[in-house]
Amino acid sequence: MKPTDLRPGGARPASKGTAKPAATEASNPERQVAFRFGISAESRAAALLVAKGYRILARRFRTPVGEIDIVARRRGVLIFVEVKARASFADAAEAIGRRQQSRIIAAAELWLAAHPQDAQRDMRFDVVLVVPGRMPQHLQAAFDASA
Repeated sequence: MKPTDLRPGGARPASKGTAKPAATEASNPERQVAFRFGISAESRAAALLVAKGYRILARRFRTPVGEIDIVARRRGVLIFVEVKARASFADAAEAIGRRQQSRIIAAAELWLAAHPQDAQRDMRFDVVLVVPGRMPQHLQAAFDASA
């Protein structure tokens, strides 16, 4: 911007188009706490899976249709893991609805497209429930892609 582009008093001219809010979701303190809580829960879930003999292939695999929290493998089986952290195990389990399952399944299809060597493996969709102060619970085959 050139000095001649400034208005009297040093103000910049108004931008064209719609105004953007000053605070983004990333700068919202509540969203930051929730994000950190989720990252911590994913780390706890990954540690549990490693302790159980799983090999972590990816964390936070992002696609246009959704995100897979953890992609792991154990004994030739490919596992797509959703991590849910809530105040109670019941709340965490209830947080995984059919719509979210569909997004995870769609993201898994994109994983398989990007990793064709995994397409012939047995696979399943697991869930790890994380509650503060408790050991995470690993639910194997928590939902099915054919449902």
